[in-house]
Amino acid sequence: MNYNIAVIPGDGIGPEIITEAKKVLDRIGENYGHSFQYTEVLMGGVSIDATGVPLTEEALETAKNSDSVLLGAVGGNVGQSNWYNLPPHLRPEAGLLAIRKGLNLFANIRPAVLYDELKGACPLKDEIIGDGFDFVVMRELTGGLYFGARHTTEENGVRKATDTLVYDEKEIKRIARWGFEIAMKRGKKVCSVDKANVLDSSRLWRQVTKEVAKEYPEVELTDMLVDNCAMQLVKNPRQFDVILTENMFGDILSDEASMITGSIGMLASASLGDTKLGLYEPSHGSAPDIAGQNKANPIATILSAAMMLRYSFDLEKEADSIEAAVKAVLKKGYRTVDIMSESMKLVGTREMGELIKAEI
Repeated sequence: MNYNIAVIPGDGIGPEIITEAKKVLDRIGENYGHSFQYTEVLMGGVSIDATGVPLTEEALETAKNSDSVLLGAVGGNVGQSNWYNLPPHLRPEAGLLAIRKGLNLFANIRPAVLYDELKGACPLKDEIIGDGFDFVVMRELTGGLYFGARHTTEENGVRKATDTLVYDEKEIKRIARWGFEIAMKRGKKVCSVDKANVLDSSRLWRQVTKEVAKEYPEVELTDMLVDNCAMQLVKNPRQFDVILTENMFGDILSDEASMITGSIGMLASASLGDTKLGLYEPSHGSAPDIAGQNKANPIATILSAAMMLRYSFDLEKEADSIEAAVKAVLKKGYRTVDIMSESMKLVGTREMGELIKAEI
């Protein structure tokens, strides 16, 4: 099969980690009889420098006409980059919000898996880790506080800022169905996370999620307040299978989940909608402080490419092959600096990509 992939290297370490993911995809193509055609797209700071905006209409159209999108990272150091002297809608991260909205990608899937080989990098105690954990954060991506109306005013000499959190039942139903569908392929447990003791939007979230749950009688649904969930992630992460939550809560909880896996450099993600077209990216940022130094961990990006094979192209064996290759390399003791520990073998970005490619 032939697949057209829009590739967004982005800023900072983005080009480096994308290079390694493409290297692994090309090996998959060789071994399984596929071909991947890459069309590079500008987004983020590099797009601002070239065009004045973080995402052009032409770039968005290229993404829309692809079979899938693979993204590195966007943004820079807030205090050091001129990009952040621009109005918010012209900053690098605005491009990311725009492409998610433009592609109607409302469901973000972030797996949090603790590999046996990385237990030493996990900040939690051994008695909490046990035999490891494997759960998914399912985050609504195009609604809520990040997309609501906002404004800043001054009243009687006092500055006042307002952000609006809005969800309708259709938005909640579609992300809830994604959560239950993923749970059906896993441990058949959904924990819906909200703040229903305070927020009207969360009370509607809880009501609609319970309605959707009736369509999935095999799945166990529980509700949890977001502050309790944040605590439970470090107290007993093994209790979770699928965490279903809204945009801002999911943003925070998925970053917390990434750190208990040992490093945010290990956390892949997929952003999906109603079609097979998806956006796949590592959960970490652009890390401009180490850009160009062959230090970045490419594993999250490589695992994101595996998710692309699975969710957009229905290539289960090929996705499994990449994930098995990552585990094999870790088992042999190879580590980038972010997951390095005593007695392990330190390698750089390029070396890690080559090692994973060689295992496929």
